[in-house]
This record gives sequence, structure tokens and C-alpha cells, in this order.
Amino acid sequence: MIVGIDHIQLAMPQGEEPRARAFFEGVLGMRGLQKPDSLKGRGGCWFACGAQELHVGVEAGFRPAKKAHPAFLVEGLEAIITLLEAAGVEMTQQPDLPNAKRVFIEDPFGNRIELIERR
Repeated sequence: MIVGIDHIQLAMPQGEEPRARAFFEGVLGMRGLQKPDSLKGRGGCWFACGAQELHVGVEAGFRPAKKAHPAFLVEGLEAIITLLEAAGVEMTQQPDLPNAKRVFIEDPFGNRIELIERR
């Protein structure tokens, strides 16, 4: 029986951990996590997002995910939008859902990300 989501995996090119940390920690405010010693040699980095985790792993022949995407639940979307604008992050406004406002952004590697605030 499935009881929840433990983590989401996004991909990035090799050697881009500093850019991933600058974006996910510096811009989006996620907390960086230490990878287990047994996995550190693979590269990539992990972040906390609520009770779940985001893993950004190295992928040979990397191509960004343009349709498939994580949707991060946020509070204070308008303030986040202001921070994203100040950081030069481009956003795509989407029609509101009946119970939520949302925007789409891309990480530094072109992966699509949705930020959604429930009402």
C-alpha cells in the first residue's frame, strides 16, 4: 500500500551542484541535506521540502523535463513571486485552479517546476 511520497527526483548535467544549491537553497529557500556516504560518488544534491525531499541527480545525456514536473506547495506565493523576479527567474502565469493560484518556473537546467498555493 502506498502511504505518501518520500522524494522527487530531478536531473541535471554533471558538475552543476553549485548551481543547483544556489537555486534550490538560495532562491527557493530549501534546506540542503547531506547525501549518504554510499551515494556521494554519484554527484547530485538533496534538499528538504517539507516532510519530503527533492533529489537532484546527475544524468548522462541530460535533457530537461519540460512537461513532467514537481508541484511544490507554498505559502505566500505573491512574496515568492517578488523574490523570483528579483533573482531574474522567469515565470509563466497559469490560470488559477478553483482552489489554488500557481506559477511555473524552470530550474537552472530547464526542468519545469510548479509553485502552487492552496486557498
